[in-house]
Amino acid sequence: IQAIQIVHHDETPGISDGAIADIPAAIVATQSLGVDSVSGATVSSEGIVAAVADAIAKAGGDVEALKNVAIAAGEHSSKELTADVVVVGGGGAGMTAAVRLAEQGKHVILFEKASFLGGAISVSGGNQVIMGSKLQAENGVTDDSVESMVADFQANGADKNNEEILTLFAENVGSATDWLVEHCGVGFAEGLHQLGEYTHNRELAYTGGGAGFAETMRKAVDDSGAEVYLSTKVESLITDDNGAVVGVKAVSTDGNTDYTVSAANVILATGGYGNNKDMLTDEMKSALYYGPATSTGEGIQMAQAVGAQTANMEYGKRYPNGIEVDTGLAKSTIAGNIAGWTMSAILVNQEGNRVVNEKASNRTILETELQQTGGELFLLLDSETFEVWKSKLSEAGISESDIEKYLEANGTTTPVFAHGETLEEAATAAGIDADALKATVERYNGVDEDFGRAEAYLTMPIGDGPYYIIEQKPRFATTMGGLVVNTSMQVLSTSGSPIAGLYAAGENCGQVMGDDSPSGANNAWAITSGKLAADAIAAK
Repeated sequence: IQAIQIVHHDETPGISDGAIADIPAAIVATQSLGVDSVSGATVSSEGIVAAVADAIAKAGGDVEALKNVAIAAGEHSSKELTADVVVVGGGGAGMTAAVRLAEQGKHVILFEKASFLGGAISVSGGNQVIMGSKLQAENGVTDDSVESMVADFQANGADKNNEEILTLFAENVGSATDWLVEHCGVGFAEGLHQLGEYTHNRELAYTGGGAGFAETMRKAVDDSGAEVYLSTKVESLITDDNGAVVGVKAVSTDGNTDYTVSAANVILATGGYGNNKDMLTDEMKSALYYGPATSTGEGIQMAQAVGAQTANMEYGKRYPNGIEVDTGLAKSTIAGNIAGWTMSAILVNQEGNRVVNEKASNRTILETELQQTGGELFLLLDSETFEVWKSKLSEAGISESDIEKYLEANGTTTPVFAHGETLEEAATAAGIDADALKATVERYNGVDEDFGRAEAYLTMPIGDGPYYIIEQKPRFATTMGGLVVNTSMQVLSTSGSPIAGLYAAGENCGQVMGDDSPSGANNAWAITSGKLAADAIAAK
């Protein structure tokens, strides 16, 4: 095997970069197809190996023999490092904390077990709550308040939120957003989203979605001077005789290098546990997962091993707008849906009936969806709306070639992307009652007497075909449970006292959202809590 060139791919930028760079080089260097996948980019890695295997087979090579070529282990080394702060996890919270700490003169070491920085935020829809920020005011909302945001979050989270930490969040999200824009260069698209969860418009989308945010923040981390170790997993916390956390032990994912790091402070920003079935309830296991493979909960488990307290571990954020791209795995259509609601898109059930206001809260739509046949709804789009809708999906990793493949199947496989020149043809392809669907469209067109969709979202009737019917299934990536912290983001022990030297930020904190998070909240909490943890350490 002399050379491997990847001439085209539809992988998510940033997430797949390590696989695209490393896997071809490893295959050529070892003359083996038995190379290890790049951490956090398993699907991309497997795709590259499969493509090379296909080329070898066409050239008359022995694919199975090459898969069995042994790869010699590298030499093992041990390293001892020292830092002011160790940040564990390189998602939104971890990157924010690292940049903020470096800005304040701290020597930061950041460990990320994946081959890239970005975490869950890089595969999210890329929306963020910006309450109290300059951006919110510039977009015309000047009467929002901490009290309003707290009330909205409590209503959405069934009052299972920790009000003190939620208030801390609401008081600081605006300044954290301003810092994100002014210091890190993160951009936001124009136009606040009108959402059923909120009494005031307080959400914007990142320029380029979650992937765009991650790309900008990777540069900010690089520019900050923080010392970054990718493909390196922190396995345990180091404590002194008094139980204070004084460092971490880590190992590279290839097993060739282990690290012992001494640090006065450690911030756990390891994300959630959505990809660890052992930590999920049966209810959460039934939803499609669309988060990163790296969300397996080790940060929470490491903290528990030194006596940390947890809360709300049984809850996760489910959204009603997933498509099943592989068994048990989802991708999000939310960016397209938001555009579709401004045009003529509607939701129907398998019986062809509308059962919910499409601009209701995600929680309301989800609860309605779960009550329907098959536990799902379907998105109905006319030709004009479909063209706009599909143009928004690339931000969630759904490419044009993916859409073409789904359309070609025309409802015979999941994800269902059924279509037809007439409503009857589309309904038949999707297995939906055609007569009921026609009646639903006739009743709805331009007027909503049943569910009170706002006039701003009744601007267009459902127009000409071809028509498209897209499955909408419950999906989740974000878990609501995690470590209990105080207002300085210190992790609390089971007795309620702070564990010296240990802080947490982002999804692995389990108090802010209650049993469900409203739109844009998790990204906002990652940024805000990461900055708060950094500021608390810098102020010591």
